[in-house]
Amino acid sequence: MSRRGRRRGASTTREAILAAARELFGDLGYDRATLRAIAARAGVDPALVAHYFGRKEGLFAAAMRLPVSPSEVLPAARSLPAGRVGEEVVRRFLSAWDDPTQRPVLVGLLRTGLTDEHGAALVRRLVLREALEPAARLLDAPDGALRATLVGSQLVGLALLRYVTRVEPLASASVETVAARVGPTIERYLTTAP
Repeated sequence: MSRRGRRRGASTTREAILAAARELFGDLGYDRATLRAIAARAGVDPALVAHYFGRKEGLFAAAMRLPVSPSEVLPAARSLPAGRVGEEVVRRFLSAWDDPTQRPVLVGLLRTGLTDEHGAALVRRLVLREALEPAARLLDAPDGALRATLVGSQLVGLALLRYVTRVEPLASASVETVAARVGPTIERYLTTAP
């Protein structure tokens, strides 16, 4: 029988709710993951979910943070020699997906973006705010927004085939092999003059 009511300590309750939300959004997508199911998975009363996060959109936004930020990746990658920037971006992207603590968040974002119109709007805002707009600013080019979106399209397609639908031989290829093959395309988007 699950415990009802308040857990000990606000921090552990909040984290338990976030962990349950990541799991259920990842497994079911935004539309099918309910606040009641998330509360049950966390072992708390549904009222606590509302207390900490308000509506479902607030919980989704808090639970589904992007683990890879362009503001961390691009400056570090740019310090590499020409021809290695794209590979490093791909390598870091795949490393986030290979992390078992991050994968549910990323799969949840993809599933939600593909299966539910309301959820897709939430994912679009999140990806724009946390990934594409910062990347476009860092690129500092007249067509920076287009370039950032093209990079995003490559990486999302890669994740969809490698981690969600598990298409072979891509699904079992080493990170280094994938980075070497996809990296030049990413590099071209990031560095080629318009």
